[in-house]
Amino acid sequence: MRSTGISLSVGAPALSWASAVWHCSGSRSGAMGYSRTIAPLVWLTGEALAGAMSGLGMGIAAQPIADVNIEDVVLSASRLAMEEDDYRVLGVLVTWLDAHHARLNADRVIRVVSALDGERTRTFWAAMAVRWADDRRWVRLAQGWKGRRIDLLRVGSAFQLKRHGEDPRFAAGPLVVPLGVLRERTADVLAPAVLAERHAAYRLRVQMGPVYRADAWAVLEREPWISISELARRSYLSFATAWQVKHDHEIVHGQRDMR
Repeated sequence: MRSTGISLSVGAPALSWASAVWHCSGSRSGAMGYSRTIAPLVWLTGEALAGAMSGLGMGIAAQPIADVNIEDVVLSASRLAMEEDDYRVLGVLVTWLDAHHARLNADRVIRVVSALDGERTRTFWAAMAVRWADDRRWVRLAQGWKGRRIDLLRVGSAFQLKRHGEDPRFAAGPLVVPLGVLRERTADVLAPAVLAERHAAYRLRVQMGPVYRADAWAVLEREPWISISELARRSYLSFATAWQVKHDHEIVHGQRDMR
């Protein structure tokens, strides 16, 4: 397992998610020429990913970043863990997904994962979708698995399987995981009720459902003066939908803080 500079533990006072993304991307797009994108604006790595995971309630030793975009974090973490073999990150990610997958925007995850080049990352998400068979939103991703299984461990998988057996959480899906490779501790992640208190978009997803609108509303609660194009960019919305959400938010709250 290669080190990616992310370790398990607890974080410190939260930073701003928007500031972190702008810092990583090195730019902030303007209102002109807006074109919707679904993939993360920035694929997070290193300290930025560690802080984002901590901000989303995962037990990572990093200063937590507040109000992180949920899909940006789990997609970035899965790609790093699977393509760079970081099983510590993968272990806490799987635990978090088990606790919170009902709050994921399945449409966005499926669309991004389906367009990825990395077979290992796609296989991981197919494996999780198979595990979530009772949630119909994930059927399309689960059905993308054609029956060929791949080993999580690039080297020594057969030996570990013979010695320890297979992790039963993945036995029915496309990813072969020897038992004991991935840490499984519910204490590594915040419970839904606690995360809802700390993360605005997560709380709104509980109220509205795991939809793009909930994320846009959370942005407007923090920054009601934000432009429609910037709201669309940060929430991965079409311009028209962002306009509608901003309009609805103004109906509820009036023109407060629009200066």
